[in-house]
Amino acid sequence: MMRFLTSMMAIALLIACGGDDDGPPPIPGEAILVFPEQNSECTTGIDVTSTSSQVIFEWQPAQNADSYTITAINLFTNVPQTTTTTGTTAALTIEKGAPFSWSVSTSNTESNETTVSDSWLFYNAGSQTSYPPFPAQIIVPKSGATVQKNADNEVILQWQGADVEEDIATFEVYFSDQNPPETLLITTGSETSEASATVVSGIYYWKVITVDSVGNRSDSGVFDFRVF
Repeated sequence: MMRFLTSMMAIALLIACGGDDDGPPPIPGEAILVFPEQNSECTTGIDVTSTSSQVIFEWQPAQNADSYTITAINLFTNVPQTTTTTGTTAALTIEKGAPFSWSVSTSNTESNETTVSDSWLFYNAGSQTSYPPFPAQIIVPKSGATVQKNADNEVILQWQGADVEEDIATFEVYFSDQNPPETLLITTGSETSEASATVVSGIYYWKVITVDSVGNRSDSGVFDFRVF
């Protein structure tokens, strides 16, 4: 009987100790972006210099988040700017007349996890009255990825285009086993954001040139992938 009582007391003690376990730390939720709006021209910046302005970025509060890190990337130079805040707005001084992508990552002091929001595109207003398209965003294959060709010895290339004035005319897709790729694979209309490329094993390079209705052009930059 004594052994039974001792066992029961040990089990009760374990249960009691386990009652203080609050479970894993909460993972911060995703911030919902508000401003600058997706695929827009931002005209509210405050002049800092002749070539730069201060833009106020805004997002909705995220669940379980106690800090936010905003990242804005100049798509002409691929140079990022970041700042961290506990609020839901932040100011960054950025170049005028340039396209940017921006996103917000959330974190809290109880978790090692971070959550990244969607990425939005905008042009910071400059002196120009017409803007080139945003550089195409590559979807697949991701740069540096290793992929497998299909039964037809092809790889599918996918991208996404956007333009403030919504007047994209064509996409020119360049594809080669040489860097930079100078061979035109295909020219598609504005409604087509996919192409197939014949491949063998090796490394390939590709890029997308977006052209609007008045001839403005933007370059996605070169991306590479390996076929095994």
